[in-house]
Amino acid sequence: MHLDLDAFFAAVEQRDKPSLRGRPVVVGGTGGRGVVATASYEARAYGARSAMPTAEARRICPPGTAFLGGRFAAYRRTSDVVMALLRELSPLVEPVSIDEAYVDLAAGDHDLSVPGVTALALDLKARIALATGGVTGSVGIGTSKSLAKIGSELDKPDGLTVVPAGSELDVLHPLPVRSLGGVGPATAERLAQIKVTTIGDLHRLSLVDLTTLVGQAHGTGLYRLARADDDRAVITDREAKSVSAEETFARDLTDPARLTAEIDALAGRVGSRLQRSGTSGRTVTLKVRRYDFTTLTRSLTLPQPVDDARQIAEVARRLLGAVDRSGGLRLLGVGVSGLSPYAQGDLFADVLEEPTEVTEEPEPLPADPAPGPAVVAWHPGQDVVHTDLGAGWVWGSGLNRVTVRFEGPRTAPGPVRTLRADDPDLQPADPPDWTTP
Repeated sequence: MHLDLDAFFAAVEQRDKPSLRGRPVVVGGTGGRGVVATASYEARAYGARSAMPTAEARRICPPGTAFLGGRFAAYRRTSDVVMALLRELSPLVEPVSIDEAYVDLAAGDHDLSVPGVTALALDLKARIALATGGVTGSVGIGTSKSLAKIGSELDKPDGLTVVPAGSELDVLHPLPVRSLGGVGPATAERLAQIKVTTIGDLHRLSLVDLTTLVGQAHGTGLYRLARADDDRAVITDREAKSVSAEETFARDLTDPARLTAEIDALAGRVGSRLQRSGTSGRTVTLKVRRYDFTTLTRSLTLPQPVDDARQIAEVARRLLGAVDRSGGLRLLGVGVSGLSPYAQGDLFADVLEEPTEVTEEPEPLPADPAPGPAVVAWHPGQDVVHTDLGAGWVWGSGLNRVTVRFEGPRTAPGPVRTLRADDPDLQPADPPDWTTP
């Protein structure tokens, strides 16, 4: 079984903010260079989609669309509830991301007939909606991971598709080749040049023809998937390979003090995550995107694992010192990889390896916006609490003002109030508890 939560980030926002239910909601970077993480189905009707520049989403979505920054703590809390329900079905659950997972139903005590798994999935979907305050998910069930994944995409949102054993090719062959994992825009375009547009068309290609066209490994994989030949197991333990954080700036940065402060903040986020997970890593990586969109990374591999934010920042600052900053930097990222539960030792005990550099092609990004006002402390969608007015969320801010809608997941749409940005009675808050009446 494959479960994919529907427009997950946006669904959590609509659950916690009653005034947004039924309205277009876009979650992601809200600045001029932001990127959409998730769009609600109401926003998708206007063409908004994940990975689209936020500036473009603003252009195509109607007035009244809510553009919100993310609230990862709220998403994680909801995801944990869903994953716990999946683990009640089977000991073999493989989370793929915060909003999707595979489940090996054969490892549980279930009726695996089509009626049996259909009833199981309907019950699961109802329990997820109840336990999460209304978040829905789409389910696909089949004889392999690839069939289950494709099934969950066929009837969204809140859908259910069961692909019975023996009918795999009947389901697969009419679908576009993009339905197969591993067929991206470039591969699809190459296949279209030889009039291969459906999985059925792909099935008619010989292995030799396919590997000649897209390469040995990729071609062999697609050849098998087009024949529903997928024996990948559900893997319950997926260790993180790295922990990282990055920030895109509203304007290109050149000031050394500001760049140092940004690195310190990113290293703090990375260090906190490492310490919470009880891991550390030996390789510190700095990611930089220049004013001309050129992206590069530099890394240092240390003699001992590190999880301390100050030491991560020190290494990242050393790496930044070797980067050409003329013209300004539009993005900085700090990461730690080579993770293990090893206790941290003396960071600079031995000679460090030389930095390595990887230069990538410029990435297509939206045009720079006109210079705007200085960044304020409050961001759209942020949870807040006021001493007198209670809990709410930030509607917008600027000019030393912050506009807040005071409501919660179990209230009616609430009133809107505009306050001073430095109002001492207004404070950031934890995500609301949707389970409390």
